[in-house]
Amino acid sequence: MIDHARDLESVQLATERLLTAVGELDNAAVTDQSRLPGWTRGHVLAHLARNADALVNVLEGRPMYASAGDRDADIARGAPRPLDVQLADLRASADRFRAAGAAPADWSRTVELRNGVTDSASRVPFRRWVEVELHHVDLGIGYELEDLPGEFKEREIDFLAERFGGHKDVPSTELRTEDGRIRTTGGGAEGGPVAVEGTAADLLGWLAGRRDGSGLVVKGGPLPSLPPL
Repeated sequence: MIDHARDLESVQLATERLLTAVGELDNAAVTDQSRLPGWTRGHVLAHLARNADALVNVLEGRPMYASAGDRDADIARGAPRPLDVQLADLRASADRFRAAGAAPADWSRTVELRNGVTDSASRVPFRRWVEVELHHVDLGIGYELEDLPGEFKEREIDFLAERFGGHKDVPSTELRTEDGRIRTTGGGAEGGPVAVEGTAADLLGWLAGRRDGSGLVVKGGPLPSLPPL
């Protein structure tokens, strides 16, 4: 069962790690390229702030974003801001998300995210945790997939395995972590089963589009090509 209150605490801890790390940058570093194609670190930081506000909208029953164009424009507009403005925005938006999460609510209700995707309100805090952790890695400032909390890595692998389950472009695939745990995903495309084995960090990196899978051991066929998230 999802524990939204515990996930909200995890979001706060991850946010504090992020703010501490970003606080050690300077204005020039914010304009450098991130690990995401076409995005500077400023783009990543602006996205994180606007995502917090977008998830407040979700929790409060409003559309996540007014439109895809508005989402992109907000990120582009926020990207070139100096470090102190970025940090203030990150803190303020994180506080708004925390306040929305603390409000009395029916956490079993269904909420709508982007592109018609729906989910339980109880999983919104975890979705925010994902944003904070993975985009911290995307900044390329010394926080790596290996540094992610163990619980987070396991749960995000579970989440992505579920997301790709039955996908029409992914053959039946077994995901095996070094602790011996096996998950299944794919199954909508011909071929397989393919066994993909590696550390939790390498598996998560491949599933989340952050690594090319070169650190994984693959048996039963080629490494499946995963659709973008």
